[in-house]
Formats: sequence, C-alpha cells, structure tokens
Amino acid sequence: MNPKWWKESVVYQIYPISFMDSNGDGVGDLRGIISKLDYLQELGVDVIWVCPIYKSPNHDNGYDISDYCDIMKEFGTMDDFDRLLRDMHSRGMKLMMDLVLNHTSHQHAWFVESRSSKDNPKRDFYIWKKGKNGGPPNNWESYFSGSVWEHDPHTDEYYLHLYSKYQPDLNWENPVVIDKLHEMVQWWLKKGVDGFRFDAIAHIVKTMGYPDAHNPHGTQTVRAYEMFSNLENVHTLLQNLHDKVLYFYDIMTVGETSGLGPEQALDYVGDGRRELNMTFQFEHMFLDAASAGSGKWDVVPWNLIDLKKIITNWQVVLHNRGWNANYLCNHDQPRSVSRFGNDLFYRIPSAKMLATFTHMLEGTPYVYQGEEIGMTNVAFESIDNYRDVETLNYYEEKRKNGVPEEQIMAAIHKKSRDNARTPMQWDNSNDGGFTTGDPWLKVNSNYMEINAAHAVKDPDSIYHYYKNLIALRKKHKVIVYGEYELLQPDDTEIYVYTRTLEDQRVLVILNFFEREPIMELPQEILTSPGELLISNYEPQKDEDLSRLKLRPYEARVYLQRLS
Repeated sequence: MNPKWWKESVVYQIYPISFMDSNGDGVGDLRGIISKLDYLQELGVDVIWVCPIYKSPNHDNGYDISDYCDIMKEFGTMDDFDRLLRDMHSRGMKLMMDLVLNHTSHQHAWFVESRSSKDNPKRDFYIWKKGKNGGPPNNWESYFSGSVWEHDPHTDEYYLHLYSKYQPDLNWENPVVIDKLHEMVQWWLKKGVDGFRFDAIAHIVKTMGYPDAHNPHGTQTVRAYEMFSNLENVHTLLQNLHDKVLYFYDIMTVGETSGLGPEQALDYVGDGRRELNMTFQFEHMFLDAASAGSGKWDVVPWNLIDLKKIITNWQVVLHNRGWNANYLCNHDQPRSVSRFGNDLFYRIPSAKMLATFTHMLEGTPYVYQGEEIGMTNVAFESIDNYRDVETLNYYEEKRKNGVPEEQIMAAIHKKSRDNARTPMQWDNSNDGGFTTGDPWLKVNSNYMEINAAHAVKDPDSIYHYYKNLIALRKKHKVIVYGEYELLQPDDTEIYVYTRTLEDQRVLVILNFFEREPIMELPQEILTSPGELLISNYEPQKDEDLSRLKLRPYEARVYLQRLS
C-alpha cells in the first residue's frame, strides 16, 4: 500500500489569470487567489496547483518564462506570493508550482544573450542549427502548427521551439544549463513550496543529430513526436534532478508526459525509479480526436468501451507499482461536462457522475477550477474573442487552406483551450464577479445560472457533491488504496468497477449517457449491496438491485463488507 500524503490528497488546479482579479485590471492575480482560500478550504482540497506565475511576456499565458525567480507583474509581487504560501500553509493546504523546464521565453536573459552572437557564452543554452537546402534544419512540426524552427536573421541560424516561436527550447545537453535549472528548483523549495508539476518534461531530450522524420506524404512538416517525446535520456536527467535536489524535500511531483502508456509511465513513476510521483497521461484525452497533437481539432465520436480499456489499463498496470493522476479537464482541455457529459439538459447529474468517476479511481484526483460548479465550454461567435495562441494559429492556418469559417469555428467551439480559460464564475454580478474591470477573456454568458455563490447556497449542487466526494476519500482508505477491478467491460452505456482493500469493497456504478439502461450485476456482488455512500439521485422506493433501471447519468457508490 505504501501510504503517502500526496496519494491521499485531492488537488485543485488554478489558472491564475482567470481565477480572481483583486484590483480591477481584468486579470486574475495572487491576491485574488488569497481572497478565495476559505472557499477552497471549505471544499476540502489539500493541494493547490497554481499554473505559472513567473515573470513572462505572456505569449502563452505564463508558460513562456522570462525570469524563473520573479513574479509576473500582472499577478503581483514576491511578497504577495510569500503571503499566499503562508496563508495556504496556515489552513493546512499545500502549494504545487507549475514549472517549465523544457523552454523559456524569448525574452529570458539567457536567450537574449544566446541570440546576440554565435560565440556568446550562452549560445549553447538553446538549440541552434544551420538551415538545410534553403529552409529549416528538419521537417518536425510544432505543437502549435508550422515548423519547430525559427530563423534568426541576425546570426542566420535557426533555433528550435516545440511550442510557440516565443518559447525557445533549452539545451539539456549543456551541463551548465542543468546546473542553473537545479539551482532554481532548489531556490523555490527553500521558500517552502510543496511540489511541482513539470510542464512538457517528456520533451527535454531530442533525437541526436535532429534527423528528418518519416514523411510518406511529402508534407512541409511532420508530427514527429517520436523524435522528441519520452526518449531514454529523459530518465537519466530526471533521476539526476531527483538525487541532487528533490530527494531532500517531502514534496509531490507530477510530470506532463504525453504519448505514453502505463508500462512506459512506470519508467517515470515506478517504485524505486527516483523520478516522479505521478504523470499526466493523455490517452483518454484523444478519444474524440482523429489523432494526437494537432489532430485534436478533427473531432470524432468517442465511445465508452475505449474509455474503459484505457482507464482500466492504467489502473491495473500501476497498482502497487506506481501512482495515477486522475483528471478529465485542465487548462489545455475542454470542459469535462461539455465533453464527456451533457451540458444542456443533464448538466448537474452528468457533472456529478463524472466527478464520481474520477474520485473513486485509484490515484490522486485533480479538480480544475470551475469543474466543481459545472462550468461549461464557451462558443464565442467571432475569432476576435479568443486569446489562446494555439487556437489563433489553427484558425489562421485553416483560413489560408480555404476551410470554411463555419467549419473552423465548430472545431474551436469543441476543442479550444479557451473553453477552460474563461474566467471563474463567482456570482451573478457583472462578469461573474471575476473582475470590476474588463476581463482579459470574455466570461461565459451562462454565469447568471452557473456560479459559485449559487452553488455554495444550494445543498444539492455540484459543489456540495464534490465536497462530499472529497470527504469520503478522507474517511475510507479503500477509496484511496483499494485495488480496481472492471465489471461488465463490454457494456456500451454503464461503467461499473470495484475497489477492494482487505475486508472492504467499494462498488461504483456509472451511467455515462442519457438513456435508461437496465443494469444486472453478478450475484456475488449483489449478495450484500452494502451502504450507499453517495449518489446523484435519490434512490427509488422498492427498487430491484438485481435489475436496476438507471436514470440519465446516474452514479452510485456502495461500501460493502466482505466476510
């Protein structure tokens, strides 16, 4: 079982620019977060993961860092940060920083020096190459579309950027860079932070020689993820970071590692690997996409059988060998209730069902801001209302290729990262109580109906359902450490699984759709249905559990005693 505090925690993710604005400039800030700590404490969360707050020109909402040891002026000061950390710790909550080690901003002092001349001492802090045949050094495609290479006229060479051209990749083959990054990580740990989410950590190593990727269709660029994702030396570098820095602090670490399955994940999180506590996997995030990466915009229907296979594989492979990070939404993904639930007619029951799903799995649950009140996707009519660089790049590329505006916007409405980035809806006042000024990104127009103030007052709200789920996790060890088993794997509508620890078993019943299927469970499960811990509907009188008719998006959790 190997108990750890981070296994027993629930994490709440804050996207600071959109969380709460304290000074009326339309941008969320650290004092805004401080003002809402009581709300988060009442919800019951243990760890707050704050997306990047470092100094940044903000081309990618803080993921382009220009100074690792300073605070973005729009968010406040280092004094504000120190107060935030103190106030969280005084409430028994921990702070997990979001740290980008793969790249910096093009305005970082290191890169300013690096691009100044070919013989600058910091030239090798980044990845510079000569062009080939009058074009970029190779055919790799950026995550934000286009080439990963940007030409610099001053030195007539190209620098590599897996993301935006404003986010040049650091050169992890340079030991001086590694030492500088280790020093910076330790600086934050000495301040007292409780952990890190390492952004894009799987990409810090690139294929030696930077060869062209296989290109059977002769396109200008290729999704060459195998050239810069999860390569073997990533593990050597992470073990080095762990042994020299992380090992000396009681913290939690989670890595953003796309493009792998659970067996590969064990290379990062397996017991004794000395790397990370958990990773974010993305297999279930591509269930409704034609392919990974930029293929996310080509939306396809998802099905429950595939979701069961993915989740079950991760649950089974990592049990007693590693640890899962369970989520359905974050700052890079659409709102979970709009994607996997029904945000029109069954928003409340489907949001509760999805919450039950993630909180009853083995692993640490992650709640993204607004998920606990059932916030939904947004559908702005004009591209002018969007701010996400990935979305804007996609729009421009498709327009150039002659794709109809209506088709482009339909994909954006489903998959834009701005779906999750619209400001938090606190109450029914102007702009949802997020700001007294003009918000940096428009607030979803449904804030009059969907807001935290209303949810807190309503005992039957999604908010209170989350609160109850979190409390159950703290009360019952079987929910944290119990072994997962899938039942009825071929059912296309109902997801049923158990969690078993010693003489206790939790039975989780989830109807993922609006139809009302009949559920029949094995006799050994039904012999003693046990105590109903939580459900998103009131149980019906005289119901027959051997043939239970489930209501739309119904969720039930039973605690059973085993003889």
